[in-house]
Amino acid sequence: MEDMIYKGSILRIKKCAFDLLSLEEDLVDDDEDSWELMGRDLRLKSTFLYCDLNHVISNARDEHKKTLTDLGNKLFYFMEELDQAVKSRSISLIQIRYNDAAHVLQEVIMSLH
Repeated sequence: MEDMIYKGSILRIKKCAFDLLSLEEDLVDDDEDSWELMGRDLRLKSTFLYCDLNHVISNARDEHKKTLTDLGNKLFYFMEELDQAVKSRSISLIQIRYNDAAHVLQEVIMSLH
């Protein structure tokens, strides 16, 4: 049963990553209503990622835990920075923060294989 839960966490991380990586074009939309929705979506996906990544890290082999923990810390730092950029509504800052978060997110996905 634990193996199924672990695999479910991996699948949700990948799904969340896919969703976040497909947001790039939406992040430069200057529509007033989209700012609030974008912020909520980022925070929601970040919460799911946190929960699932925490589960994966706690069940990972010791030699893999440090790598995943370091990547997770970097990812959530950049996700928080991205959230702050969305709140500031600075499109240039959003693009920079998004690229940082996307890069680390891709590293996380690669480390799960």
